Amino acid sequence: MGGFEHGMKNPFDLQIFILLLDGCGTGEQPDSPAFGDAGANTLRHVLEVTGVRLPNLEKFGLLRFAGSGMRGTASGGRLEQKSKGKDTASGHWELMGVPVDVEFPVYPHGFPPEIIGPFCRAVGRGILGNTPASGTEILERLGPEHLRTGDLIVYTSGDSVFQVAACETVVPVEELYRCCAIARDLLKGPHAVCRVIARPFIVQDGRFVRTPRRKDFALPPPAPTFLERLQDAGGTVLGIGKIEDIFAHRGITENRKTINNRDGLERLHAALREDFTLTFCNLVQFDSDWGHRRDAAGFARGLQEVDAFLPRLLETLGERQILMVTADHGCDPCHAGTDHTREYVPCLFHGKAIRGGVECPDTPQSALAWTLARLLGLSFYHESGWAPLLSMGITK
Repeated sequence: MGGFEHGMKNPFDLQIFILLLDGCGTGEQPDSPAFGDAGANTLRHVLEVTGVRLPNLEKFGLLRFAGSGMRGTASGGRLEQKSKGKDTASGHWELMGVPVDVEFPVYPHGFPPEIIGPFCRAVGRGILGNTPASGTEILERLGPEHLRTGDLIVYTSGDSVFQVAACETVVPVEELYRCCAIARDLLKGPHAVCRVIARPFIVQDGRFVRTPRRKDFALPPPAPTFLERLQDAGGTVLGIGKIEDIFAHRGITENRKTINNRDGLERLHAALREDFTLTFCNLVQFDSDWGHRRDAAGFARGLQEVDAFLPRLLETLGERQILMVTADHGCDPCHAGTDHTREYVPCLFHGKAIRGGVECPDTPQSALAWTLARLLGLSFYHESGWAPLLSMGITK
């Protein structure tokens, strides 16, 4: 089962499926203390605090990074981030071969008047907030005033983000998108934040609930990523979740939005029967709903959901299809603060076309792009990539 049921459009001998558990880090890097993240280990801490069992992910090999000691059926190891930040874009771009050697601006005290003044004049509305905050907390605090005044809720976080929240019945979603596009145009030069994010919400049973119509206005990667190079070589790329937004719509043949992790898993499973060269699926709830909100129990439930779904993916995986599980950074709900944590991330490959159980040493995140290129028979990079992984060979 799996692969090419809709025609031989993929020009390569293999298909690769990336399942990214957003924020699921696997322990502090040597430079983690410089980021205030000494001792962070998202996966291990969540499992220790909650005591959940993940038998399928343990057999797969993911839990070896949480101290289980089991090698598992998948091959790979840990990736070390070299970019100067620990944000979503840096993590994804580096995985696709483009480390970020500049620091995106952050605003621990809110945005300055030279940004907020022109923004308010351009959108024709006032603002509320202008402070670092949790997305749910600030809605509870400022939602009633927003409903009364129509002023936009503007906030940031430890990431380089300018977030704009508005109730869909007060500010239509398309107008919210227009406001965010204006902000994106204003945030240039020293204020070039990585992402402007539209955060629409509704009032449901007296509660403020964010809707799935979030939209990111991201800076483009500073150089062509593996996704763009793959397209130039004739390959096709399917993004699932917020992938298209993270890469500023570059290198994506088609993108399918998701409403939650389960939806992402279902769409990934469906893609196994399609013919995209590379499918890249982000499960954002680990980061947005549980990591940032310090909800270890929710994070654990999310892992259990993936654990229960994993057999469906593996059973459907075709002879020439490879499933890869990774993450972009840490977001340890048991660590201090509510921001991302500087951590290694897992990188595990599984498929009938590749030998299993191979353990690889720690290597930079960019090694993933090098390795994918080599697995597909491409020569985009001078670096050899993950030599121990490549030594597994591809069974013909």
